[in-house]
Amino acid sequence: MTQDCLPLSEREQAEEGFCLNFSVLTESVSTVAAFLAARLVERDVAQLPYSFQEGWVKVDGLVVPPAYPLVIGQQVTLYLADHLEAQVDVNWRLLWQNDELMTVYKPALLPVSRTTRNLYQTLISLIRRETAYADARLLHRMDTETSGILLIAKDKNADQKWKKHFQQLVRRKVYHAWVNGSPAWDQLTFECELSGKMASVIRSQMYVVDPNCLTDYPKPKFSKTVFRVLERQADKSLIECELFTGRKHQIRAHLAHLGYPIIGDKIYSHDGHFYLKRLQQPLTVDDMAVLGAEHHLLESVLLELDDQLLASTAESTTQQA
Repeated sequence: MTQDCLPLSEREQAEEGFCLNFSVLTESVSTVAAFLAARLVERDVAQLPYSFQEGWVKVDGLVVPPAYPLVIGQQVTLYLADHLEAQVDVNWRLLWQNDELMTVYKPALLPVSRTTRNLYQTLISLIRRETAYADARLLHRMDTETSGILLIAKDKNADQKWKKHFQQLVRRKVYHAWVNGSPAWDQLTFECELSGKMASVIRSQMYVVDPNCLTDYPKPKFSKTVFRVLERQADKSLIECELFTGRKHQIRAHLAHLGYPIIGDKIYSHDGHFYLKRLQQPLTVDDMAVLGAEHHLLESVLLELDDQLLASTAESTTQQA
């Protein structure tokens, strides 16, 4: 079965079971067992002795024992016999970096971190496996279906340093969204309180707070987005969305409230029908046709960082997809 493990460049899942591929990019590793133990979830760490016994651990294509010493440039492959994950687009890419931070592009449908379906095919896990930064940390989050730019700390120390200064570090965040319809306005500043709702059928859904029913909204928070129409087509429009606050589902909830839900949004279009249906069964081709896209068409296109806080780097700190 280990012959089914594919090379790192292909980044594909074997027909049965699951193959993990790692690049050895630093000298701070000793044995292959220690290398894997630092990069696997607890369940799979406990199974490592069995994996070595079965010959499911390879270095550069050769079966190796736990004490095998690693050197820079080698490729480690681990076969997980009883593990399957949802196949997703794993083609993230590095946009910019300095000694402590990096900005990366996340494709749509790639989770940023572990989910019930994906432990390893996530953005942060891929970064840890495919770069020298095995302790990389997310400085902020992004919905699985959203694509675009994210800021990553390269290790625990960088995470602790920059997370507390995140609001000062990020000067601008701009997204592009394709929406159904054509807004009557060219530019609009929208401010409101956003909150979950006590009686919401979809627990994760956010709502613009109705001031006449404040008791329905447990934790309202101020939110502000500036919208600009960039392009109009027959039945859809491209909207630039600049965030001035960072609330959960802010852009999606704002646009839906304004009457222009994002194309493909399963929660905020069609009254959440397709989100609820997907909880029971997979969506069909016809469902996707009604939604207009397999995933909601929202992308983070610009992340501007504060030069004064990043004076240690001479590279440009405005990242554009």
